[in-house]
Amino acid sequence: EGDAVVKRPTVPIGEVVRFQAGVGFPPALQGRVSGDLPFAKVGDISRHGRSGKQYIRTADHYVDNSDLKQLRTQPIAPGSTLFAKIGEAIRQNHRVIAAQPMLIDNNAMAAIPGTNVDPAYLFRFLQSVDLYQYATSTTVPSLRKSDLERIDIPLPTLSEQRRIAAILDHADALRVMRRRSIRALAELTDAAFIDCFGHAPEPSALLNDVATVSSGITKGRRTNDATSPIPYLAVANVQAGRLELGSVKTIDATSSEIERYRLEFGDLVLTEGGDPDKLGRGTVWRDELPLCLHQNHIFRVRIQDSSSLHPDYLSAFISSNQSRSYFMKSAKQTTGIASINMTQLKALPVHVPTAEAQLRYLDLIRSINAQRATVAASVSACDHLLLSLRSRAFRGEL
Repeated sequence: EGDAVVKRPTVPIGEVVRFQAGVGFPPALQGRVSGDLPFAKVGDISRHGRSGKQYIRTADHYVDNSDLKQLRTQPIAPGSTLFAKIGEAIRQNHRVIAAQPMLIDNNAMAAIPGTNVDPAYLFRFLQSVDLYQYATSTTVPSLRKSDLERIDIPLPTLSEQRRIAAILDHADALRVMRRRSIRALAELTDAAFIDCFGHAPEPSALLNDVATVSSGITKGRRTNDATSPIPYLAVANVQAGRLELGSVKTIDATSSEIERYRLEFGDLVLTEGGDPDKLGRGTVWRDELPLCLHQNHIFRVRIQDSSSLHPDYLSAFISSNQSRSYFMKSAKQTTGIASINMTQLKALPVHVPTAEAQLRYLDLIRSINAQRATVAASVSACDHLLLSLRSRAFRGEL
């Protein structure tokens, strides 16, 4: 017979944990980059949580102890778990532990552990709870202390809590290290380009000299000819260095439009705009779908002579700092949005190295990508391990 699973006793979390909402942050006190106390907003919490950090020690804004009287509050104690309590940020489910006394704004909340709850254990438990399910179903979702206080938390002894937290901390540390390896390999890709071609290789042609640049099919246009529903790439499908094909829409296109806008293996697909840092983002089309068109907000770049210019090299060059600098200088910019037109893209200065140099670079990139695939598989395994351990821990099976 196997060991029986011991069901741990649970208590309403409100009996052992105190929930405290943040306070309003007057504009007159905002903007200080140093002071006695970090004043964390939801953005600070989300940024730390997204990066995989367990503890928060800094924030974009600071206040002094002398400001506490005006704010009518006291600092959140170290060891408290912080999270968003209003808006769609709740859905992100980011949690961080306050590493020092700090304040939080009124869009955030702190779970302050009592004497019989280990702070790391509380943090790991709250990570296992989807707080969005407790949000009020109003125009702006929000969390109420009274609803959170009814959540049941398993409450073993403090020593057992610390043991569980240590196991989950170790599994999470492995996951973070693997993710850092992914980022390091991405940086290695950029370094490989610089190593092979330099920081700013001398342009030898304009993009229009070596490739045909064209815009795509326009939504909402009218036609009297017979049409068929055809998949097409929209801006959301074209990411930096990859395609996101989980949701591909169709557009009614005529036979002539299909012939004009269909993608071919080796075409580059590039976005015309969006956030300034995403100008000209894109990748190489490799016949991921049997037939696919591209929307008019996606440029298609088709190389004229594949024997002298490899699509993967050209894609790397267009995503290089040198090309990005050109896009930023050429782009039309409004509030937070930037865009390039086809004339500007065609005029991009391009460095065309020898075919041998391109192949040496691509061999190096293939080796790096193979390592990235291996590490990515390891990251996925670590993610599943942490989820499994977390689930087992709070069922009393760890």
